[in-house]
Amino acid sequence: MLEEFKQTGKEALDDLRKVQDLEALEQWRINYLSRKGRITQMLSRIGAFPPDEKPLAGQLANKVKTEVTAAFEKIRETLGRQRPAAEFFDVTLPGERASVGRPHLITRTLNELLEIFGRMGFAVAYGPEVEDEWHNFIALNIPREHPARDPADNFYVDDNTLLRSQTSTIQIRVMERTKPPIRIVAPGRVYRPDTVDATHMFMFHQLEALVVDEAVTMVDMKTTIEQFIHAFFGPDTQWRFRPSFFPFTEPSAEVDLLLLDKAGNQTWVEMGGCGMVDPNVFDAVGIDSERYTGWAFGFGIERLAMRKYNITDIRLLFENDLRFLSQF
Repeated sequence: MLEEFKQTGKEALDDLRKVQDLEALEQWRINYLSRKGRITQMLSRIGAFPPDEKPLAGQLANKVKTEVTAAFEKIRETLGRQRPAAEFFDVTLPGERASVGRPHLITRTLNELLEIFGRMGFAVAYGPEVEDEWHNFIALNIPREHPARDPADNFYVDDNTLLRSQTSTIQIRVMERTKPPIRIVAPGRVYRPDTVDATHMFMFHQLEALVVDEAVTMVDMKTTIEQFIHAFFGPDTQWRFRPSFFPFTEPSAEVDLLLLDKAGNQTWVEMGGCGMVDPNVFDAVGIDSERYTGWAFGFGIERLAMRKYNITDIRLLFENDLRFLSQF
């Protein structure tokens, strides 16, 4: 068995002399010096020798391991100093500019919106994305028979819990715990099981505004919306109110912008809804509807970004394709 130890050491050194690169050296190390390598296994067999032969076997095994390890370290150092010609480069050449990340277009749009409304004196409020029916429907004056409460049009968790379908839920939570005057914007993700296409996603972002105070009128709302549109889209952007209906506002309107379509023609494009807060909503949250009035509006953040940057497919905002995102 002692001769076998010597033969193992000889084979290890012979194989080591054939190594030409670091990859082959690593394979040699695995074969001989790893935990299951031949040299390591040789040391583990010393215990099988008779007691009078163990000292000699241990000396021989350690000598073989020392010689093989020293040869391995020497060749590893030599190969480590060698670099293929392709790896050398001219240090006098101009360097490559590092790729620096930046906020996603949706985040940038949201930050711009919050900055605009912050200048107009609005605070920012947030709320949970998993809501109960009271905050998502009942307090917003949406009756049980309303199509918006159809289980097929919502992501229900259980009979009374769902992923919020609108950030109006944040308005309810703010009014429940805050006495007027109230002046907030409420951004966040909302969820609706829409079929995904160029203009719809099952998850998207909204920004809603709410103002509650004495003697608040639609004139205040119209002025605020106009300031927002001109600050975000430009001072020459034309827009209009179009009568509409929402259960939680009365009267209600849609906000349209006059924009260029794909063919280069001007066309009216819907941007979001608005209106005066329905008295039933105030009654539900304990605000005196005889003393206070208020208005609210809501816009889709993706829709605003698409209109501003002429993006034709909402799915581009979620595919994380850097070829698209790096344009903004």
